[in-house]
Amino acid sequence: MLFRRTMPAALALVATGASHAALTGAGDLIFTSYNGDEDGLAFVVLKDVAPNTVVYFRDDEWNGSAFNTGESATSWNSGASVIAAGTVVRFSSYDTNVRAASVGTLTGVINTNFGLANSDETVYAYLGSSVNAPTAFLSAIANASFGTPTSSGNTGVLTNTGLTAGLNALALNTAANAGSTSPDFGQYNGVRSGKADFAGYAAEIGNLANWTVGGNGDYATTVPNTTAFTVTPAVPEPASVAMLVAGLGAIGVLARRRAAR
Repeated sequence: MLFRRTMPAALALVATGASHAALTGAGDLIFTSYNGDEDGLAFVVLKDVAPNTVVYFRDDEWNGSAFNTGESATSWNSGASVIAAGTVVRFSSYDTNVRAASVGTLTGVINTNFGLANSDETVYAYLGSSVNAPTAFLSAIANASFGTPTSSGNTGVLTNTGLTAGLNALALNTAANAGSTSPDFGQYNGVRSGKADFAGYAAEIGNLANWTVGGNGDYATTVPNTTAFTVTPAVPEPASVAMLVAGLGAIGVLARRRAAR
């Protein structure tokens, strides 16, 4: 009886591994596509997403301490099931009252001027106690450059967001995009497999050399790549395997002694 009770429990412990993680901060979610013509976005989650997680997406400019007003914000609910790390989520029809998400649901919260512009646009993804009270920024993408708190213009800044340009915040109007100063479209086209862990993809996504960026064109029918990211787990160390075998052996010895009694 001891063997029957203990062995399945030991195997279950080995099989299940760590519990599901939650989105907590910068880089747990990173944008992989922006389309100002189709009014669409895509992002990858680099951690498992707990059921009914709420993330806000906002294209009002962040000025270093608060959001400006005059544009839009949406609330994304991840849904009733865990979303596995590596999943790519697509938003489409972002400029309509019936916004669509490939996973979960997308709801307008601030519905003023809610299209995605072809120039001087910045979109932030963040957690918050409300749409106006961010508690943790996850990612940002701009088809302009990120500004500074004292700069003029319509671009948002990264000050006090905890985000890092070129890692979890993407500015698409750099030399990497063939000279376009205000691109309509950008998409990550780098590797999506082969990393030992999902966090390893952040630097790949943040490198604009791995992006296809379009200038002033017509991308209204362009569908982003939603292929999932995958990892190649490291082979267990021999010492770890030996410890597991020894532990199972000890369970077997106990079970035989119990049976003999």
